[in-house]
Amino acid sequence: MALSQDLLDILACPQCKGPVHYDAPAQEICCRHCLLAYPVRDEIPVMLVDEARPLGGAGGEGPP
Repeated sequence: MALSQDLLDILACPQCKGPVHYDAPAQEICCRHCLLAYPVRDEIPVMLVDEARPLGGAGGEGPP
């Protein structure tokens, strides 16, 4: 099941407060400015900087 568009509309990156987008195949909320990906677990975004993984580089596929 996809995340609600209403929820996605109010989410912001906790680090830079900028816009984020949902990467459904990866089940992540991504910030293009900070290059961080926040996991979505059981349809709940985990918007904690400590839980984020870097986009690109080690383990990442690059910015979406």
